[in-house]
Amino acid sequence: MPPSKTQLPSQTALPCTLMRAGTSRGPFFLKSDLPSDTESRNQVLLAAIGSPDARQIDGVGGGTTLTSKVAIISPSNHPHADIDYQFAQVAVDRAHVDTEPSCGNMLSGVAPFALDHGLVYASGDETHVRIRDVNTGAFIEAVVQTPHGAVQYDGDTMIDGVPGTAAPIRLNFQNIVGSKTGALLPTGNVTDEIAGVSVTCIDVAMPMVLIPAASLGKTGHETMEALDADVALHARIEEIRLLAGVQIGLGDVSGKVIPKVALLSKAEKTGSICSRYFTPTSCHAAHAVTGAIAVATASVIEGSVAESLADTAPSESQTVSIEHPSGQIDLVLDVEGSGESLVVRSAGLVRTARRILSGDLYIPASILGGNKADILPLAAAA
Repeated sequence: MPPSKTQLPSQTALPCTLMRAGTSRGPFFLKSDLPSDTESRNQVLLAAIGSPDARQIDGVGGGTTLTSKVAIISPSNHPHADIDYQFAQVAVDRAHVDTEPSCGNMLSGVAPFALDHGLVYASGDETHVRIRDVNTGAFIEAVVQTPHGAVQYDGDTMIDGVPGTAAPIRLNFQNIVGSKTGALLPTGNVTDEIAGVSVTCIDVAMPMVLIPAASLGKTGHETMEALDADVALHARIEEIRLLAGVQIGLGDVSGKVIPKVALLSKAEKTGSICSRYFTPTSCHAAHAVTGAIAVATASVIEGSVAESLADTAPSESQTVSIEHPSGQIDLVLDVEGSGESLVVRSAGLVRTARRILSGDLYIPASILGGNKADILPLAAAA
């Protein structure tokens, strides 16, 4: 007979759901199941993911930034939200947990998770869930398919960067300008010259430094693998990013993941613009949702480096399609005004998600201190 949870002397159980959300994957936790103090929580997340280790062999991470992510969910006490979502990026090869940025791909799993766990209830064939992004202060409405009173994961919607199809999840982002800097254009300029390169610094859903690929000797259509192998390119990007961090008011951003960087070029296929998004230490296999919102917004700001490369026409409501290494991502912008006075009312897109497994994720009991006799598994104690 296998031992019960309370007979495992060196393990602590954490209720967890592993989800593929957008083009990312990671464990989803209820906030109430994690330690309340930040340091203990971070140690738990490092152990759960398996960092620091390039393979993350001792946890559920996948050895890449896209599969080393965590979502922390709780009911919201904000009058305009049902659910609070906190994102954590767990470094792969070092013991670091970053809750400064957000992740729009992981966000696509938040509403299904909340519905599955009874934090909100289905209301008809489609359920609208109001989410507050704790990392950025943005509010997002997620529209989930809920026929028969439960989340429908199967469907015919395909997103580039993910095999197969699934049910659509519509995300409408609001209150996204100045996510970290408080300004659409945090330097006060549409373009700046940084380290000899003309760039646009923008903060919509994510602070970003947008660079024409040609100015760094690239076409902007290189593969992720080719860009990741270019050591000189990464050094040049980091030089620009560090200087931009100071100019946009974030100070010394060495060792931090924001601002992010995108190399931009003209679209090659049916898109509006082409982007290679950096995390920032490697090129994204597809494209971050928050970064896509920033790129799309910049593409409609007259005079920006993005606008000069984009095939878009000024309009209050328009779709911007961003080509990336795995295909393209389409966003619908609702904007007003132009140039530095642009007002971004909302940005919307469609993602998909899938619940992979749900159960107990075990970590060494020593992570939370003391002996197993002193710390009952959270799942058993609930």
